[in-house]
Amino acid sequence: MTASSFNWWRSDSHHGTPVVVKMENPNNWSMVELQSPTEDDFLNDNVSKGHNKNAKQLTWVLLLKAHRAAGCITSIAPATFFLASAVRRRLSAGRTDTEKTGKTGSRFYLFIKIFLLVSIILLIFEIFAYLKGWHFRAPDLDLGYLYLLKDGFSVKGLFDWVYSRWVWIRVGYLAPPLQVLANACIYLFLIQSLDRLVLCLGCFWIRFKRIKPVPKERLPDLESGDNEGFFPMVLVQIPMCNEKEVYQQSIGAVCNLNWPKSKILIQVLDDSDDPTTQLLIKDEVHKWKNEGVNIVYRHRVIRDGYKAGNLKSAMNCGYVKDYEFVAIFDADFQPNPDFLRKTVPHFKDNEELGLVQARWSFVNRDENLLTRLQHVNLAFHFEVEQQVNGIFLNFFGFNGTAGVWRIKALEESGGWLERTTVEDMDIAVRAHLHGWKMIFLNDVECQCELPESYEAYRKQQHRWHSGPMQLFRLCLPDIIKSKISIWKKANIIFLFFLLRKLILPFYSFTLFCIILPMTMFVPEATLPAWVVCYVPATMSILSILPSPKAFPFLVPYLLFENTMSVTKFNAMISGLFQLGSAYEWVVTKKSGRSSEGDLVSLVESKEIQQAVSEPDLEKLEAELKEKEKKKKHNRIYTKELMLAFLLLTASARSLLSAQGIHFYFLLFQGLSFLLVGFDLIGEQIAS
Repeated sequence: MTASSFNWWRSDSHHGTPVVVKMENPNNWSMVELQSPTEDDFLNDNVSKGHNKNAKQLTWVLLLKAHRAAGCITSIAPATFFLASAVRRRLSAGRTDTEKTGKTGSRFYLFIKIFLLVSIILLIFEIFAYLKGWHFRAPDLDLGYLYLLKDGFSVKGLFDWVYSRWVWIRVGYLAPPLQVLANACIYLFLIQSLDRLVLCLGCFWIRFKRIKPVPKERLPDLESGDNEGFFPMVLVQIPMCNEKEVYQQSIGAVCNLNWPKSKILIQVLDDSDDPTTQLLIKDEVHKWKNEGVNIVYRHRVIRDGYKAGNLKSAMNCGYVKDYEFVAIFDADFQPNPDFLRKTVPHFKDNEELGLVQARWSFVNRDENLLTRLQHVNLAFHFEVEQQVNGIFLNFFGFNGTAGVWRIKALEESGGWLERTTVEDMDIAVRAHLHGWKMIFLNDVECQCELPESYEAYRKQQHRWHSGPMQLFRLCLPDIIKSKISIWKKANIIFLFFLLRKLILPFYSFTLFCIILPMTMFVPEATLPAWVVCYVPATMSILSILPSPKAFPFLVPYLLFENTMSVTKFNAMISGLFQLGSAYEWVVTKKSGRSSEGDLVSLVESKEIQQAVSEPDLEKLEAELKEKEKKKKHNRIYTKELMLAFLLLTASARSLLSAQGIHFYFLLFQGLSFLLVGFDLIGEQIAS
């Protein structure tokens, strides 16, 4: 942000809208810059002819905006029709999230169904009571009146007697523990909000002071023929598994890295179990090898340990001892040619530095609403969390890709371990315990791809939130026994793990999806309006600051984060208690939008035709695309759908108590769950 951005309050700042509209008809118009009238111009009695023209042109601008607004309103009907037809298709297809696994009776899902059933029964019961004159608007009822209710002679009829007993049970037995639980979640919510506020203040301080890691030596320009300088041996690894959509662009980007050819070796670590995908990747490697690139292809026969096992196997190669650093890029990442030249120099004369992590950028962030909301979340993660922790603590979670490790740091920390699904966070924590420092470069970006379908995003988030809990259970004794300072131990245990990995998904789901609906049916336990509305809105504004263009998506972001809490909470519980889905690893599906036609050009390229003569790659590719096309379809997500009906039921109950803010929050949150439950937020697969 430039200095001029902060001068908006100055008296000599520009006024008005500096545009003029030239229009022949509503569909043929153009805009050019023009100095708009100031307040002094309007106060002047002798208004010039030019200013009158400006007023007319401003009127045209307003009419144009009104025309666009009317167009948005008229699009509501087609959008509603599209949503209705999409829901009808989902219901007729009958595909649910339990179709592949066959698991329909999980305890978590059973709990939600029972909760929903009880809520519907209570809603019907409360409506009958309301019609019979039981109107409770204030949450704190008169206890003296309740003592009268306990007396059987003070009520008339069987229903009144039953409802009076229900009110007494609510006040005496249900409300107190529910209020205690609500207060506990509110405290956790405030602590987490304070943590987020501190992170934002740290980010502001970094920007204000213009703090950023600076390498001690800049590398010479290779194109000028100057090869002297700090050019250590660098190993580059590209782990992949059945990622036929993106392999070509990632291999091509890595092979174009600006680094002396004698100082770099590229390992393509292919764990694919599909023979066609293996053949395509092998041919791509062969093509680049013929062009003089130092690149090797590795394929494991025994694919144990997922990505960690793949990286561990590659590091066991005998030639690795000749290399000092290793850069890792996932299959959908495309580093710029100067990536190594911007990251590796930070290691010079800094023997304590173990990791340099770059920021991610996204080629498809504007693809749909789901990718836009993901971008808001990840922009805050990199801009605020990673940058602040890197500057002030020299520790953060490795993102698993777009980073450069000192091989000595990996070896001293125990290397890659297959014990969790977050091998990147695992190695980062162990390296920190061994005294290694880390640097995050916010100004060095590496392009990648966001999941475009809710199914892919859901599975990714499950792995990202179950893995940390697995790791916390395993490494807690090592953290306590380590020789790092007490405050560093406290930071890892209480902030890094408990607050940001456990408490955040716990209170988000419990407070807004369980306790809030319960307080509608037990109104004697309350959640203040500032907890439901004002603090979440403030935290959402702070989260969206790193991506200011996403401010129109502020409300959808808030609702979607609460909607994702069901997946994150389920994953957190699975990882913490080692349930069956905790060790589930599913490779995130990619679309390869940044490389359309890559596979076609692969088949047409001369090098591949020369390298492969027997198989018909074009035929294999056509079969592969057809097979993949049949696999893709939208689903109905049962947990999200049940929670949608639960929240909508609670919103109906809140109307009886005239709780305005609670009603609107529950209504819109329920609709958000409904959209996600019918898979209407991400990629829409044509039937």
